[in-house]
Formats: sequence, structure tokens, C-alpha cells
Amino acid sequence: MAGIKTLGQFIIEKQLDFPYAKGELSRLLRDIGIASKIVNREVNKAGLVDILGDAGTTNIQGEGQKKLDVYANEQFIAALTSGGECCIVATEEEDDFVPIDSPVSKNAKYIVCIDPLDGSSNIDCNVAVGTIFSIYRRKSVEGMATLADVLQKGTEQVAAGYVIYGSSTMLVYTTGKGVNGFTLDPSIGEFCLSHPNMKIPADGIIYSINEGNYVHFPDGVKKYLKYAQVEDLETKRPYTSRYIGSMVADIHRNLIKGGIYIYPTTAASPNGKLRLLYECNPMAFIIEQAGGVASDGLNRILDIEPTELHQRTSIFIGSAKMVNMAEALMAEYSPVATIAKLNTNQKLEELGVIGGID
Repeated sequence: MAGIKTLGQFIIEKQLDFPYAKGELSRLLRDIGIASKIVNREVNKAGLVDILGDAGTTNIQGEGQKKLDVYANEQFIAALTSGGECCIVATEEEDDFVPIDSPVSKNAKYIVCIDPLDGSSNIDCNVAVGTIFSIYRRKSVEGMATLADVLQKGTEQVAAGYVIYGSSTMLVYTTGKGVNGFTLDPSIGEFCLSHPNMKIPADGIIYSINEGNYVHFPDGVKKYLKYAQVEDLETKRPYTSRYIGSMVADIHRNLIKGGIYIYPTTAASPNGKLRLLYECNPMAFIIEQAGGVASDGLNRILDIEPTELHQRTSIFIGSAKMVNMAEALMAEYSPVATIAKLNTNQKLEELGVIGGID
């Protein structure tokens, strides 16, 4: 066991990196880690017990809930309630935010936004699913925290992470001081540091998008896909298409290997489909900390001002060069009135594609 560093040891070791170093954030991350182990246990034995399939309910977005969705949601809320460091949980599975009003949470300073089980439509197929979480420090100083405490820009996050339940279970997180990954060792029941200081390659050859919706994509996305599929040895094109349908799994792969993940607006989802607060903001924070870029196609994700709890957005996230290319094509072919197209042609020339796309 020599040389192994557990998540708990690592959090304590890095506690002084956090400006409010009093231990609350460390304990909060510990609570999330414990709940993720419980969810992991149920995910791994789901086929053996009555926990697969639909729960017969829908969430606020009108999406059918899986039994494991509901179970994971309950486990994370319970862990964050008993931990005492969280005053509000905002989750994809609840209509409204969940205030934590318990004796141990009386002076809690943190807000947690969480997607308890991302990619749950894949559960019955034994495909990798995950948990995404985002942590903010409350703005108000007295009384119960409110919706205003939840509706903070992504730049205000103090920590974010995800857990991927796959062939191995990994927890990846950042507190704004780089990105580190921990793999669950089932023999000792601990997350152990396995991927220190994770960096996403500046470029890649993988693009992840549901091409079945191609006809409904903005023209800028269609142009990017055409670019990705053209043969060009110098830029290693055509790129490889890889789409799992679980945001955590797709982005985790691209973080390690390099690539771009795109979930654009469509005719059916004119504002985008993925949720800003508990999917896009945390993933954007992680990828930026790893050296990548996260955009809605025209603007930085972390700069978007949230106005509602379940706000949706489009997202272009991954290796910097690939996202920059997609942004340039969006600005050229799918601009919006509030976005200036200044220097778009210059940017395309710098990226080496001006004139190369009809």
C-alpha cells in the first residue's frame, strides 16, 4: 500500500489551497465521496435487485425517472443533510431547491447543485453513468439561504466534480487549483489518487455529438461536422465519432484522450437541453482547469448569468483548438444579434479553414 494516497488524505493535504480553509469544504467533498460509494454499490448490483427500470414518475423537465435516479437523488440529499456543511441542494430530480434545515446545518455556508445520475437512460443497458456536482459559497449572511444564493455564475464555483460509474469508478474534481482523479479501490473501499494534475490535450481527433439530430442543428454545427469529416492528413482528419449518450462518460474520455463534446440547440430545444447549474457549469469548470475550453457556441459557459433553477444551455466543450474552431464556425454561420462577428474571418484564417468549407 506504500505510496497510495486516498481522497480523504489528498483533500486534507490540499485544504490550505482554499481561501476559507476551515475544513468545511473538505468535509463536504468527503460527504459527496461517501454518497457516491453507496450509489456505486447499487449501480453495480442493479441487475440483481429490483432497481432497474422506470420509477413511474417524472422530474420537473418532464423526463421519466429511473429507479436509480430516485435512489441516487435520495442518497446525495441524505449525505449532504447529515454532513452539516450544506444549506441548499439543487438537483435535477426536484422541482425546487431543497433547503437543509437541520441542527447540524444551522451555520452551513455551501450550496450544492447536483445531477445525481447523469446518463440514466443508459442504466438498463449496462452503459457507464455518472454523478455531476457543483459547489458554491452562499452569498447571504443571515437567515435561510434562498434561490438568489443558488443562481450564481459558474465563475463563482468553489469546487466541482463528477463521478463516473464504469469499468472502474472514478471521482474527478477541482477546487480551482487543477484537476485530480481518484479511482475507487473496492478492496479497501477508498478512492485513491490515480490521475494527478489531469490535462486535456490541446487538440484531438474525437468528436461527440448525437448526429441523429443533424437536420435540426444550427448551420455552424453542420459546418463543423463537415470539417470534421473531410480527409486531411495534416490535421488527422477525418475525426473519429464517439457518442455514448452519457455526458460524464463522453467528457471523461475526451478529457483523457482529447476531443470535443457538442450538445447544441435544436428546433425542439431552442435554448439547448443540458442544464446550466448542475451539468454545464461544473463540467466547464473542470475542463477549463484542465486547460480546455467550454462555450455555448459563442460565449464562455462560466460567464452565463443564470436566471432560473433548471435553466438550459447549449455546450461546446473539450480540447481548446477544437472548441475554438467550432466557435469560429458558429460565429460565421450561426451568429445571434447580440454577438458581434468582428474578426471572424481572421479567426478562421488563423485556424486554417477559411475557404476550406463551402
